[in-house]
Amino acid sequence: MRFVLAIVAFVVAAVMIVAGIAQRTIFAPPSQVTAAATVPADTRYVVIDSAVLNAHPGQQTLSVSGSKNAKTQMVAYGRTADVKAWLADQKYATIAYRAGDSAVTVKTVTPKSGATGSSGAASTATPAPTATPTPAPTGAATTQAAAPGPNPAGSDLWLDEFDGQDAQVTKMNVPSGVSVIVAGDGTAPAPDKIVLTWPVDTSTPWAFPLIIGGLVLLVIGIALYLWGLYTHRRSRGPRRKSGPKMPKLPKAPKYKPTASIEATPRGRRSTRRTRVMAPALLAGVLALTGTGAGAAFAETSTPTPTPTATSSAPHGNGNSPAPAVTAPQLERIVKRISVAAANADAKNDPNLAKLRFAGPALQLRDANYAIRVKKADQPALPAIPAGPLELSLPQATDSWPRTVTAVVKMPNDATGKAQAPLALALVQQTPRDNYMVEYAIALEPNVKVPNLAPASIGAAVVPPDSKLLKVQPDQVAAAYGDILLNGEKSKWYSSFDLTDDKLVAQVGASWKAQEQARLAQQFGQTSTLTFAGRVGAGPVISMATNDSGAIVWVNPEEVQLHRVTEAGAQVIAGATTAALSGVAQSNTGIESVYGYQLAFYVPPAGSDEKVRLLGFAQGLVSAREVP
Repeated sequence: MRFVLAIVAFVVAAVMIVAGIAQRTIFAPPSQVTAAATVPADTRYVVIDSAVLNAHPGQQTLSVSGSKNAKTQMVAYGRTADVKAWLADQKYATIAYRAGDSAVTVKTVTPKSGATGSSGAASTATPAPTATPTPAPTGAATTQAAAPGPNPAGSDLWLDEFDGQDAQVTKMNVPSGVSVIVAGDGTAPAPDKIVLTWPVDTSTPWAFPLIIGGLVLLVIGIALYLWGLYTHRRSRGPRRKSGPKMPKLPKAPKYKPTASIEATPRGRRSTRRTRVMAPALLAGVLALTGTGAGAAFAETSTPTPTPTATSSAPHGNGNSPAPAVTAPQLERIVKRISVAAANADAKNDPNLAKLRFAGPALQLRDANYAIRVKKADQPALPAIPAGPLELSLPQATDSWPRTVTAVVKMPNDATGKAQAPLALALVQQTPRDNYMVEYAIALEPNVKVPNLAPASIGAAVVPPDSKLLKVQPDQVAAAYGDILLNGEKSKWYSSFDLTDDKLVAQVGASWKAQEQARLAQQFGQTSTLTFAGRVGAGPVISMATNDSGAIVWVNPEEVQLHRVTEAGAQVIAGATTAALSGVAQSNTGIESVYGYQLAFYVPPAGSDEKVRLLGFAQGLVSAREVP
């Protein structure tokens, strides 16, 4: 019997080991699923929707090749609506994939009539797909095909971007609502070979247990075989020879019961025998039918809960628009702005500054560059640090222009003293424009920032003429300028909290009165110094806060006119004014314009709070001799 058990163990062990090894070798599933597509050679832009990228679970790997110039190729991904808005007036190819039969199709999308490019508001309507046209013969290209297209590289619209060699193989986990764009530099065609790869679960959970179990059975079989062999050898000891065989005894006659004898025994012994046989027969029946005492309970199974699918994507929840940028996207934008500002500041080049600055921020930098060219000791404006971000407040919108507020931590100064954080107001006018710095201010010390919406939700932009605030956003600049001119006499004085206002202390009504008195004492009645306020050309930017108030960015200006009032007298300009105006002294007068970049917290209408200054930047923006 031991030899039989050993043979059975050997057979089962061999089957288990072979099955385990086969699962890891000949029966192993493929490690990935691959789909390849070839787009027409003259295609400049290729769009891959998230539905294609998520056709299979797992991380997607995108490989591109076939570009004539690998240095200009790029792969980026962004919200599907943003990608289509960027491609508003451009023809592009889309890739579709059917997971059932692994079929890949390529379609060409042509722009709808009336779509505009970056010079105007881009149409966000989805272009209608058309069949891929047959490539035209050489020399028969249309005017649109011959004209260079926009370059998508470096756009602030993308959630992430890979350029040059980094674009050849890209690993990503693209959520729903996000699309990938593959392109060249807008003039050269995009890579025409697109390969998508998804990983496949190749785990074989039963392979290792089968192999280990087979080895264990093999050891048991060997042990049984050795035990049986040892027992068999012991049972074959020396035996004595037997003598002659005994004769067979005659058979006894068979007993035949009479009718008087009962065939079935009765009594206590027969009852006991019956009781013993009944359980034995019942156990045999149960063993043959495969049921037991616990079989009834084994049929009840515990329900398995179905997990609820959740998704996290950089787009709205269907009820509200998505924030204009994500936190990583804004960090990348600020780093690009920092590099552009450093290049412009190092060369005092206003043309380089125009790449990332606009409005009041550009006006102040242009003036600073002009002054520093003629006055070497003029301090430069604060640099734009690359990070880290202390606060980000994007606008929740699906249209343009888009506004984003960011607060960047400033490094310590040369003496090791901490500097106030820098607040930026960024505006993107169209999908193809980058975010431009409209305002760049230093926050007030110990400023109390109101409660803001998280960056993952974004905030709404308050209309400039909104009457839901204590002061209309488009009136804040004029109201504060009136306070700088007239102080307590201003009708707006009680509406503003000026307790810790550093700008009023520096250039307010008291300072102006002191300057007028100083000039009168020094030069008598030969000249006059007057001040006038006006609203600058900068945009009014209002971002809603959680308490129904708003952060309002405005651009008031102040005009200082130093005019000669007595014949033969002259007005002497200061060094900064002379450097900017080119006039050191004048027989008529000199006009100096100071620009202010201000950020306020404006409480909601009916609130007991007052409007308070959050931060400012100011400086001379223009100067000229007046007739």
